[in-house]
Amino acid sequence: MDIIIKNAKLRGKDNLCDIAIENGKIVALKDEISARATKIIDAKGKLTVASFIDPHIHLDKVNVLDVVRPNKTGTLTEAIEILWDKKAKYTIDDIVQRAGDVIERGVLNGTTRMRTHVDIDTIGGLKPLEGVLAVKEKYKDIMDIEIVAFPQEGIIKNPGSEKLMWQAMEMGADIVGGMPANENTPDDSKKHIEICFDIAEKYDADLDMHVDETDDPFYRTLEILADETIKRNWQGRVTAGHTCALAAYDDHYAAYVIEKVKKAEIHMITNPVTNLMLQGRNDKQPIRRGITRVKELLEAGVNVSFGQDCIRDTFYPLGSADMLQVAMITAHAAQMSLPHELEKVFDMISYDAAKILRLENYGLEEGKDANIVILDADTINDAIRLQPTRLFVIKDGRLVAESQCQKQIYS
Repeated sequence: MDIIIKNAKLRGKDNLCDIAIENGKIVALKDEISARATKIIDAKGKLTVASFIDPHIHLDKVNVLDVVRPNKTGTLTEAIEILWDKKAKYTIDDIVQRAGDVIERGVLNGTTRMRTHVDIDTIGGLKPLEGVLAVKEKYKDIMDIEIVAFPQEGIIKNPGSEKLMWQAMEMGADIVGGMPANENTPDDSKKHIEICFDIAEKYDADLDMHVDETDDPFYRTLEILADETIKRNWQGRVTAGHTCALAAYDDHYAAYVIEKVKKAEIHMITNPVTNLMLQGRNDKQPIRRGITRVKELLEAGVNVSFGQDCIRDTFYPLGSADMLQVAMITAHAAQMSLPHELEKVFDMISYDAAKILRLENYGLEEGKDANIVILDADTINDAIRLQPTRLFVIKDGRLVAESQCQKQIYS
């Protein structure tokens, strides 16, 4: 064997087990494995899980906080505007350096796969994509990266971006993105969605859009997206991120839209760390949380996950590429505190995120890809509340990160 993990504690199992890894795959999970291996890892009874997935991040924008002016209003609109000057001056080396810091932190924190949105518009042209493609190549041995071509400035509103979107797919983008609410009229928003589907059909690609990232109930592009998904027969291949306006709708319309989302088999991604900061900025007490209706979506049978979204940029000044930190914040924001709810929060950065990325070989069982993280924790509750050291991180059967934590109290 290449690696044998001894004394691993699995979710929902009372007894410890051993895990054998060969040629990038999990080949055995048994109470005891006595075969020889190139490397033996003793998990010492610590929680051992499939490695984490961040299904929504912006690697082209991370770590720009120190080189741009502050976001004085704290709003999404100003955050986008502040980036214009920086984006026009992006270089490949700059993007690789900034994103590389996040990827290395992510791996140390147990994440081995990310889906990143990359701005495609007439301000930065295709330079952001060139930079993230270079990042993807440089770090391919420790992080799998999917790239979403993201027209943040609009398509109809930003003439020339549609051509760039087609070029981005030719250059190597994997997923078609969108931001239909960032258009001047509802008709333009609908056309925006139709263009994105045209591109997706041409390249047989999934779609992942930023949808209604606002607390204004006037914005209703989620319903249009659901209708177009069904019309194009793209069920199960579309993801809607943020969807903050869904929380601002009255309950009747929200239930109506959620039913359509379920019918269209749209995956949903909430990004609480960013939207808790950006939404409700003009509210007086009580201030709205700003995140989408997580519990109601789950109750309707919709697949829901969450992402880091932003790290030290104009949208969000914090973040450390730690999905357990984001899980902690999500549990608070969505009020998911019961034992089964905390288990579900943990699923959102593992199995539920894997559904969004349509990963067939994800999971901690025989025959699956060996992407594993061993946490210095005993339970899921401890993993979320303590955000403990990730002792060992394995990607595709290779040990890619190891951390040790030694603590001592002197009395």
